[in-house]
Amino acid sequence: MKTNIIILSAMFCSVVGFSQKSEIKTADRALKSGDATAAKAALESASSLIAGADERMQAQYYLLKGKAYSELAKKGEADAFDVAISSLRKVGEIEKASGKAKYTEEANEKLSTMTVDLVNSAVEDNNNEKFKEGAEKLYLGYQLSPKDTVYLYYAASSAVNGGHFEQALEYYNELKELNYDGSGIVYKATNVETGEVEEMDKTQRELMVKSGAYKDPIDEKTPSKTTEIVKNVALIYTQLGQDDKALDAYKDARAKDPKDVNLILNEANLYYKMGDKEQFKSLMAEAAQVAPDNPDLFYNIGVINMEQGNIEEARAAYKRAIEINPGYVNAQLNLSTTYVNEGNSLIDEMNSLGNSKKDIARYDELKEQKDSLFRDGAIILEDAIKETPDNQGILTQLKNIYGALGDNENFMRVKKLLGE
Repeated sequence: MKTNIIILSAMFCSVVGFSQKSEIKTADRALKSGDATAAKAALESASSLIAGADERMQAQYYLLKGKAYSELAKKGEADAFDVAISSLRKVGEIEKASGKAKYTEEANEKLSTMTVDLVNSAVEDNNNEKFKEGAEKLYLGYQLSPKDTVYLYYAASSAVNGGHFEQALEYYNELKELNYDGSGIVYKATNVETGEVEEMDKTQRELMVKSGAYKDPIDEKTPSKTTEIVKNVALIYTQLGQDDKALDAYKDARAKDPKDVNLILNEANLYYKMGDKEQFKSLMAEAAQVAPDNPDLFYNIGVINMEQGNIEEARAAYKRAIEINPGYVNAQLNLSTTYVNEGNSLIDEMNSLGNSKKDIARYDELKEQKDSLFRDGAIILEDAIKETPDNQGILTQLKNIYGALGDNENFMRVKKLLGE
């Protein structure tokens, strides 16, 4: 009886081994015919028994599984990239332990091609506004090819675009730990036939120029991304409400680039949010000293002061922006808006007044103030259309002001300029 049990057990193992080989062969044939779904099904049938197989069969199984899921990933199957990568890595682990490397090279080659597949899929995700998925695929691409740190940078950018700030922060901090710079050289040359400047790698460019098909080679240095990364870290901390960490990040960023005006403005705005108005004013003055002839700077100073309710400071900044650039439409519109908003702020009190002689006198006083402010706003825009007579934004706001003033003559004049 004992002998019979041993024979039956041996027969059972033989059947199991045959079944594994059959399923693996089925999966291999399916992959060669381009049917990754059928290959996946065959491999799933063998999965429960593969742990007891020999190392060679295990390595072949995981190679086929990696290849099958790689194809499914390209077709959009969720989480297939993760399964493919873990399976292909498993091949190397198994064969390293056994000392026999039959499938490792093929698995590594497949992992290399998957980096390109991941990046292409991430680009498609970002085009479809699936930013989180795109960021995760780019990060996987970086993990597969750690020398390509640019994938980690793009992963962070994708996460920011989708508003996934904690995910982005994780990637940015990893970039900081790597001392990622991001600068480089772009190699360009002019196509003799088309006259267009084209970008290519250095070796290709040299060959093309030697062949005579291209001329005028140019090496363009791309700027470092270090300041941008540190700045984004600070902005994310601000977004997350972690103001102390944001301030530390701004100090770090400004130490690297003390003349970056946007950094100064962002830090100033954070101090205002924290209630430190003196530091806010100090930084705003510093920004103006750094770039005294930059109209965008003064426009931004105007926007920040306008948001904080500092109307006179906002007006002074907008006026300076217009002085530097007389055709600065947004500064003109915002300057006009400061007067309109101040006029509108009087309306609640006007509506709250009664019919007494005192209230009527106060109403008339407020109305004159409001109308005067509206007229100031209109004067700014009338000056603006001398520089940009066809600007629809300026004309529309001007029309609305004259409508609110009851100035029908000017209202109709501006309507005509709008083509209404």
